Formats: sequence, structure tokens, C-alpha cells
Amino acid sequence: MRHAVIMAGGSGTRLWPLSRRSKPKQLLRIFGGQSLLRKSFERLNRLLPPEQIYVITARDYLPAVAAELPELPAENLIGEPCPRDTANAVGLAAHLLELRDPDGTMGIFTADQIITPVDAFRDTLQKAFETAEQHADALITFGVPPASPHTGYGYVHRGRLLSSGVYEVRQFKEKPDRATAETYVASGEYYWNSGMFVWRIGTILEQIRKHQPAMAEGQQRVAARFARNLASPEAVEQFGKLPKISVDFAIMEKADRVLVVELPCEWLDVGSWTSLAEILQADEAGNTHAAPRVATLSASNNILVSESDHLIAAIGVSDLIVVHSDDATLICRREDAQRIKELLENLKETHGEQYS
Repeated sequence: MRHAVIMAGGSGTRLWPLSRRSKPKQLLRIFGGQSLLRKSFERLNRLLPPEQIYVITARDYLPAVAAELPELPAENLIGEPCPRDTANAVGLAAHLLELRDPDGTMGIFTADQIITPVDAFRDTLQKAFETAEQHADALITFGVPPASPHTGYGYVHRGRLLSSGVYEVRQFKEKPDRATAETYVASGEYYWNSGMFVWRIGTILEQIRKHQPAMAEGQQRVAARFARNLASPEAVEQFGKLPKISVDFAIMEKADRVLVVELPCEWLDVGSWTSLAEILQADEAGNTHAAPRVATLSASNNILVSESDHLIAAIGVSDLIVVHSDDATLICRREDAQRIKELLENLKETHGEQYS
């Protein structure tokens, strides 16, 4: 049987002040009135029934995730005992699925991406499942043809062609500098690393046991003993002892065999406010709106955001980010968007956790 797991545990601090500890970015409804989590679910739901779709998220987010995806059975919502990065989220989900369907195939998807057109994504997902079933020893990743020499994404170096759109993977590359990224794109041999995967459940567990044996043992212990109560103090204690590491570093870069399936889609990892300019259509002056009510006069190249009907008005300003929330408003130059984390650290010193 085929299964899909959506990872939705991140807090998305770079999308502050809308994204908070109590309401992370995957639940914000600023993308055509839908959340990123909802969009991720609907991309999968045409291929798989809700009974075969799962979400792994932070325990505190479970009620909000359940409200956002009422179609999912309650037992398909997995609350991590505590955050230990993607390698442990993937491993815990795989061990839990093994208890239900040891011979199954599973896909791993994120809840913070915009992917269009959806039909092309579904066709590629179907191909990826078939590839994982045909090449039972391989881990499958999705590679996005790069639209630019982006320095904020990792890259996948493809190798030998196996079938249409399916290649062996030579190597994973970390986020490059601009000159290196330009070389990658010019070669035509590199993809953006999408952070999405498909594999046989048994295969990913075998690779975790081989390359991260202590981690595998801990994940299995938590899954076997605390499957019905991942929030128990014992589960939190044991899961919290696992090393905090990404699935790329822990498994994918060490795996015995990895294949990449080309994903011929427009793909964007929504990691900051400036990324909205790549998603949403700008007006004639270059202003990007993700708000119900906006008014501009002699204003250009701004990003204006609000979930509510609060009016955002801009006069004679350029290259700003303005984000309104119920209790905080962010105003900064676009070039300073990456300093939001620095601001939040300062806020903790002056206001505690009030605005986290």
C-alpha cells in the first residue's frame, strides 16, 4: 500500500509576526485563502485517500492541524514527542507505519512549498511511487529543474539515466555561493533539492539502521513503546536524547543508492517574506499584496501582508516589507528580511516570550 507523510513541524520564524509558536507558517491562510498545509494535502488527495495520508507535527499544533484537515483520521496525526529535526521525524513516521504496513511504500512531503501545476506534480508522484516499487533498494528524491542560480537551496547532481525523468544520483551539494550555483545551472546536470522523497518503508528503515544505528534504535523504541502516547514524559525523554540532524545529512548523503525523479514544476520553498514576490503576481508598480485590503500611492516594489481586513496603505515608499498581525506590525527593508530572527532574539530580552 502507498502512504504519504506531510512534515509540518516547523515554526517559520522568518515569517514573523504572522507565524508564531502558536500558529506556524504552514497554517497561515495568506495563499489564496488557503494554508500551505491545506495545499499540500490537496496535492496528495487526488492520488491517495485520506486514510493513507499522515501529518507529523509538533504536539502543540495537533488541534490546529486537525481543524485544518478534518478529513484525516485522528490516528493519522502524529505529534512528535519533541522537535529533533527531519531525520527523526522521518524515522519515527517510518517506524509507526511499519507497525501498520511493513511492506508498504511511503512518500515524505513538506507543508511549506508552493508547487504548480498540480497535475504535473501528481504525474511525477505517481512515477516516483512506481520507481520506488521497481527499485526496492533505492531511496527516491525529487529534483526541480533550477529556474535560477539560487543560493538558498541545496542541489542534486544527477548521473546515469535509468528511464524517462529518472536518474541515478551522483552527489548532494549544499547551498552554494553564486558562482558555484551558476556553474551548476549552466551544466544542466543539477536539480534543486526539493526535500521530498519516496521509498519502501523497509528500505528507509534499513538505511537508518545502517548509517545511524543508535538513532534507529531510539526511534524504534519510541514507536514501539509509545505509539499510543507519544506525549508521555518517557517518550519525550527518550526522543529528546536523539541527535538533532536533518535527513539529508543523516541518511541521504550516506545512502547506498539514491535515485532522483525530475519534477517539471514551478516550485518554491516559502521560507521568507521576500519569497512571496516569487509566488504572487505584483501590480504595475511591483508591489506584492497578500492582504485583503491594500491602498498604494507612488509606492513601488513593496511586500504588503495581512490575514485580516485591516487596511495597509503605503505612500511614497519603496522596497519595504509591511506585515500586520493582531498584536505586532513588522516594517523593514526587503534587503533586511533575513534579520527577523535577530529581531526576535532582541524581543525575547525585552518582552520575554510575548511575541514569539
